[in-house]
Amino acid sequence: MSHTVKEKAKLLARVRRIKGQVEAIERAVEEEIGCADVLQLVASVRGAMNGLTAELIEDHIHNHVLEAADGAERARGAGELIEVVRTYLK
Repeated sequence: MSHTVKEKAKLLARVRRIKGQVEAIERAVEEEIGCADVLQLVASVRGAMNGLTAELIEDHIHNHVLEAADGAERARGAGELIEVVRTYLK
């Protein structure tokens, strides 16, 4: 069972909070709120996304690298992580 399945409720709660924050940005733009306030909302979403990303990466490292059943699984987990980090850093 994947660690994302085990942590599904917690992850979905975080995603839904982020969704609410993004909707707040949309409302702020629609209502022509000041740019400083919109930037603050955007910064909050970015922080929330970074926190979610860090949690998922940490869980991946624990479950698919450190606790891998064998060398092949460990290499696969590490390769997946490298690919994601490269994409994230673009």
